[in-house]
Amino acid sequence: MSPPRATASDRLPGDPDKTELLAQIIRVDQAGEYGAKRIYEGQLAVLGNTEAAPALKAMLAQEETHLADFNRLMAERGVRPTALGPLWHAAGFALGAATALLGKEAAMACTVAVEEVIGEHYAEQAAQLGDDETALREKISDFRRDELAHRDDALAANAEAAPGYPVLKEAIKAGTRLAIWMSKRL
Repeated sequence: MSPPRATASDRLPGDPDKTELLAQIIRVDQAGEYGAKRIYEGQLAVLGNTEAAPALKAMLAQEETHLADFNRLMAERGVRPTALGPLWHAAGFALGAATALLGKEAAMACTVAVEEVIGEHYAEQAAQLGDDETALREKISDFRRDELAHRDDALAANAEAAPGYPVLKEAIKAGTRLAIWMSKRL
């Protein structure tokens, strides 16, 4: 049996210490869940009266649950939110509405792109958390499963039939990675 591993115990020079690492994780995850909520709200503003609405509403409800958990963690641990909240408010809704205007398949392609990046992101975070942060690691791992289920549901809903799917998907993935990078820091 290996000895317990503490969060940030293997950090290198220039890496954040445990306090800053945990603040970054909670800050970026709260911002991401807020952004996801806004994406689904934008999609529902366009597709709310279509056959896509029930799936979008279910995904939105799950994102709202995740967001509530990260809002609670921010308050409990005294973590400040990202300064980019107003940008994510507008950008998330705009991304959701714009992809929905391209059709249900494009909205689902957006979900595939975002959730693939979030799945990778959450896996990286879980690997950074030591045994002293088991509860947070398990929560992130649970949320990762939910996000990957959203991706799988979107693929099943014909996301790959979206116009320009490969380009659309990669552009949204790049934007999501940039949003993660910025939200950790600002």
